[in-house]
Parts: sequence; C-alpha cells; structure tokens
Amino acid sequence: MTLQRILYVEDEPLVQTIAKVALVKVGGFNLRICDSGAQALQEVKAFAPQLILLDVVMPGMDGPATLVQLRQDPDTAAIPVVFLTANTDPKEIAHYRSLGAVDVIAKPYNPMTLAEQVRQVWAAHHA
Repeated sequence: MTLQRILYVEDEPLVQTIAKVALVKVGGFNLRICDSGAQALQEVKAFAPQLILLDVVMPGMDGPATLVQLRQDPDTAAIPVVFLTANTDPKEIAHYRSLGAVDVIAKPYNPMTLAEQVRQVWAAHHA
C-alpha cells in the first residue's frame, strides 16, 4: 500500500510551512495540518490519514496525550503515529514507543529529506 494521506499536528506556523513544502511539494503527499491535538482529534476521522506526524510539545494537549486519545478510539487506534521532537534522548524515545508511536523523527529535520524519511518509516512499519 502506497502512503498518500498524512495528518501533521504542529502548533508552530513556520514549521507548518516547512512541512507543507517538504511533504506536499517535495514528497507529493496529500497533507492535512492541524495546529493542536484537539483539532487533530476533531478532523482525523473525516480526513482518514494513513499516517500521523505528531509534534511532542504543544500547548494544551501535547503529542503524547493526543496519541493516548487516538489509541483509545477504535476508529483511530491502528493509525501509525510518528513523533517529531528535538528531544531524542533514548529514554524519551522509548517512552514514545511505549505509548504506541511507530517511530520518532528528530527536529529540526531537513525539508528536502523528510518525505523520504517518512516513506522509510512507512515501509519499515509495513515490512
């Protein structure tokens, strides 16, 4: 199955713009950006993403809390989630995986290679 629809949850407008270039212009994905965990939970079912990219640090509902909510809903529980974070401490990464994340991508990422990183995560998850 080819990855096409990605939901990206990110509160920083500049990072949203970079992600749009990286994933739409460079990667060719159908991308929906939400600026909060709460907005993502409202829009996830209508958009039906194949993969969710989730910022860890956000005001209100942070990434881990958003993932917990996604996992509690049978309609969204199986959607693979990848955290994006500047904190790549092995203990933190292990914690994110224990919550159900399939992988972690370090921020800042290279906009020219982000789409390929996402495709590699997708391929590994479906291997």
